[in-house]
Amino acid sequence: MARISIDNPFTVKGGPGNSILRSIAFLKKYRRIAAGVYVLALASNGLAVIIPQTIRWIVDAGVIQQDMRILQLSLLGLLGLSLVKGLVDFALGRGTEVASQGVAYDIRNAIYEKLSALSFSYHDRAQTGQLLARSISDVERVRFLTGRAFLRLFQHSSLMLLTFFALLLMNAQLALLSMILMPLLFYVAYRFGRIYRPLSLDLQHQLAEMTSVLEQNLRGAKIVKAFAQEDAEIARFDEENGKWFDLAQAQVSAMTKHIPLLDFIASLSSVVIIWLGGRLVIEGGLTLGELVAFTTYLGQLIAPVRRLGVIIPAVAMASAAGERIYSILDAQSEVTDSPDARKLPPISGNVRFTDVSFSYFNQRVVLDRLNFEARAGEVVALLGATGSGKSTIINLIPRFYDVTGGRITLDGIDVRDLTLNSLRDQIGIVLQETVLFAASIRENIAFGLDGVSEAAVIDAAKAAQAHDFIAAMPDGYDTEVGERGVTLSGGQKQRIAIARALLKNPRILLLDDATSSVDTETERLIQIALERLMLGRTSFIIAQRLSTVRMADKVLVLQGGRVAAAGTHEELLEKSGLYAEIYYRNLRE
Repeated sequence: MARISIDNPFTVKGGPGNSILRSIAFLKKYRRIAAGVYVLALASNGLAVIIPQTIRWIVDAGVIQQDMRILQLSLLGLLGLSLVKGLVDFALGRGTEVASQGVAYDIRNAIYEKLSALSFSYHDRAQTGQLLARSISDVERVRFLTGRAFLRLFQHSSLMLLTFFALLLMNAQLALLSMILMPLLFYVAYRFGRIYRPLSLDLQHQLAEMTSVLEQNLRGAKIVKAFAQEDAEIARFDEENGKWFDLAQAQVSAMTKHIPLLDFIASLSSVVIIWLGGRLVIEGGLTLGELVAFTTYLGQLIAPVRRLGVIIPAVAMASAAGERIYSILDAQSEVTDSPDARKLPPISGNVRFTDVSFSYFNQRVVLDRLNFEARAGEVVALLGATGSGKSTIINLIPRFYDVTGGRITLDGIDVRDLTLNSLRDQIGIVLQETVLFAASIRENIAFGLDGVSEAAVIDAAKAAQAHDFIAAMPDGYDTEVGERGVTLSGGQKQRIAIARALLKNPRILLLDDATSSVDTETERLIQIALERLMLGRTSFIIAQRLSTVRMADKVLVLQGGRVAAAGTHEELLEKSGLYAEIYYRNLRE
C-alpha cells in the first residue's frame, strides 16, 4: 500500500470541527470504496422501509383474512428481503472496515514519517509515552470516526427521512405526532455531546500522561531499584492513575444521566403512538397491519436518535484524538532542507566553524562565537568540562541542530545549503548514548546500508574489536541483542556502534566519548584500529583518556563555549595552564 505524504492538504487548523474535516480528508484516497459503502447504506435503508410494508401485508391480507396462500408467499418474500438486507449489510460492514483501516494505516505512516523528519529539538521536549498514545489509541479512535461513526450518522439520518416519508404516506396525523418529542431528543443528544467532548479530551491527555510515567519507569527500572524508589514510583503512578479514574468516572456520570433520558423520551413517543394508533384501529380508521407497520417504522425513526448516545461520545473522543494527532503532523522541524539545497558532492573533509553560536531552546548559551578549523584528514580531540560544548560541536556538524549564529562549512560549503541526507551520508557518528535496535547484531552493524556483504560486516566488526565476542555467541552475527541492546555489556554495545560507523566508510567521523565504556586493554585495541581507519578522514573525538589525546593532530580545549587553547598534546602541556590542569586531574594513566 502506498504511503501517504505528510504534505497532503491536511492543513486545516482550528477547533473540533476542523479536526473532523481533516480526518475526512484522509478518506479521499479511498473515495471509491467509501462511495460504494454509502450507496449500500441507502440500499439497506430502502430495504428497511420496504420490510414493514411487507409485514403490514402479511397481517392484513394473510392473518386477518385467514388466507394461508398469501401468508406463505408473504413470509417467503419477507425471508427473501431479510436475506438480501443481510448480504447488503455484510458488504456494507466490510467496505467500511477496509476504508477505515486504510485511513488508520495512512495516519500511522504520516505520524511516523513526521516524527522521523522532526529535528532533535522536538524530541528533546516530547514525551515518548505521549507520542505512543497518539500513534496507537488516538489513531484507532480516528479510524472509528472515519468508518462506523460517519457511516452510522449518514445511515441513521437518511433512514429517519425515508421512514418519516413512509409514515406521512400511511397516516399524516400520526406521523406528525411522532415528531413532537424529536426536538427534545435532539437537544438532549446535543447537550450530551457538549459535556462529553471536553471530558474525552482530558481523559486522552491523562491516559498519555499515565503512559509516559509507565514508559519512563520501565525504561529506568534499574535506577528505580538501585535507589529503592519502588514505593515512590508506585505512588506517582497511582496519582496519575487516580486522575484518569476520576475523569473516567465523570464520563460515566455524563453517560448514565443522558442515555437513560434519551431512552425514556423515545419510549414515551412509542407509548403515545401506540395509544393513539390503537384507538384508530378500534374506531376503524387504521388497520391492524398498518398499526404494526407504523410501530415498526417508529422504532426505525427513534432508534437512530437513541443511538446518538453511542455515536456522539465516539465522535467527541475521535475529534479530541484528531486534535492531538494533528498537533504532531503540524509540528515544524527546526532543521529542514532549504528550498535551494543541493547535494553534497564527494568531499575531502575540511571543516570550519566561523563565529558559531548556539543555545538550546534560546536559553543558556552553549557556544559563543566559536572559531576553529579542522583540515581534511586531521584528528581533532575535544576537551573541556561538562557543559563546555563538546557534544554540541558533534551535533552541529551533521545538523542535528542548526547554529543560532555564524556558520559551519564543509570544504567551504555552508552545511545549511546542503540536503540533510547527502550531508549525513558522508558522516559517521557514534553517539555518547549507544543506541542499538531489537534486531540481530548483523542488522545493527549494517543499519542504513543496503546490499552490504557478510564479509564487509565482519571486517568492520574486526576493526572495532567486536568480532571475537560476537563469534563466541551461540548464534554469532544472528544473535538478537534485545531492546536497546540490553543483552550486551556497555563496551560490547559501543564496539558494535563503532563497527556500524566504520562500515559506512564516511569522510568525516564523529566519536562522542566513543571509548568511555571499554576497559583499558579493549581501548588499546580499538585505538590501534582507529589510527588505521582514521587515515584520510577528518575525525572529531571527545577525549576522556590520554591515549586519545596523543593520537590527535589537534586538541581543542573548550571553556565557556569558546576555544581556550588549541595545539598538540605536547604544545598544550607547555603553554596552557588549563590543559595542564585537565591533564593532571583527568587524563594521566
